[in-house]
Amino acid sequence: DNKNTEQYLELYKLAVEMADRVSSRRATANAFFITVNTALLAFVSRGSLNVHWLVALAGIALSVTWWVLLKSYRDLNRAKFEVITEMEDTLEVKVFGNEWKRVRETRSKRWWDGYTEFGKVERFVPFVFGVLYVAAFVEGLL
Repeated sequence: DNKNTEQYLELYKLAVEMADRVSSRRATANAFFITVNTALLAFVSRGSLNVHWLVALAGIALSVTWWVLLKSYRDLNRAKFEVITEMEDTLEVKVFGNEWKRVRETRSKRWWDGYTEFGKVERFVPFVFGVLYVAAFVEGLL
């Protein structure tokens, strides 16, 4: 039925657009957290030792919050892409499904060869900031 096909394609386009929006929000969140963390670390490195540990503690909380938010975005995008690829099963061309198939083919057992998922790199950054804050916290207590 032509009407059902049109509705299906509109839903497919909406699903793709919504996945793109989640990715944009994720990039915006990353930019925000990198900016705030960089400023906070600069303050910790130059701030008074009396509040050094307190600012470092706030930075640890900020890093954990960032990591949890990124996990939420990854989970949401994963679900959206699963829906999109399921929808493609009824279409002649599987744009996302074929793209991910090719990406997976370029993966290697070594992380520096082939495709590295952005989410894996992205998860590392809040962890690094967290470690720096823990070091600043310990230094502030000593």
